[in-house]
Amino acid sequence: MSAPKLHVVATPIGNLADLSPRAQQILAEVDLIAAEDTRHTGRLLQHFNIKANLISVHDHNERQRAEMIIDRLSQGQQVALVSDAGTPLISDPGFILVRAVREAGYDVSPVPGCCAFVAALSASGMPSDRFSFEGFLPAKTGARQQTLSALSADTQTLIFYESTHRIVDSLKDMALTLGEDRFVLIARELTKTFETIKGAPLAELIEWIEADSNQQRGEFVVIVQGAPAREVTGISAESERVLALLAAELPPKRAAALAAEITGANKKALYQLLLDKKA
Repeated sequence: MSAPKLHVVATPIGNLADLSPRAQQILAEVDLIAAEDTRHTGRLLQHFNIKANLISVHDHNERQRAEMIIDRLSQGQQVALVSDAGTPLISDPGFILVRAVREAGYDVSPVPGCCAFVAALSASGMPSDRFSFEGFLPAKTGARQQTLSALSADTQTLIFYESTHRIVDSLKDMALTLGEDRFVLIARELTKTFETIKGAPLAELIEWIEADSNQQRGEFVVIVQGAPAREVTGISAESERVLALLAAELPPKRAAALAAEITGANKKALYQLLLDKKA
């Protein structure tokens, strides 16, 4: 390594053997490693007998750390950015730092590796030509249902992360907003000892996970099959999006009327669309 550079290094999501030789070499050679949790990363480095200088970079100090790291780069140093697991910036801190480094004129280089949602998608058997990664759903029920309602007509595969404490509630909200027959796959504890990948219509999936508390523990990727493509109805995708947002808060007739005013779409067609979704 020569010119100063920020290396964005992917780390294992469970199985330590997934840390690539290139990642090991870079982590061993850089002058500084910026880690989401220094204790967690310290254990990873210890496993590979890597000695390094560590600093924390998380949601609460990222702007301040960016200034410090840019100063290190100005001195000709090499810096690596890692998260607790997987690829940095994917539902993890790092965006502010990477942008600041690039704006300061320094190179940023990715060191590819694990990413939980990509791993889950690759083993899901779900369409992967078009998909949308949505990260974590809102913690509160109302906001979560509103988000899901807005996505209910999306025909591409939808991907979410979810936690132990909310997995069952989120699946139930999906059943309520997307329909109990929507096919959903959950990938739990990927690459770890108790890895589980299970796909089924939502009604069946909820029954399965509620029957086994062990399947409610761990870190989850939730992959939702896209809505079936609709026949041409004269209703634009934007009109459907506005309608879904309003329908999450208002009765169907009122939602259809307001959506028609906002988008110019036919009120009767919008109302019928809502009725079809409930059928």
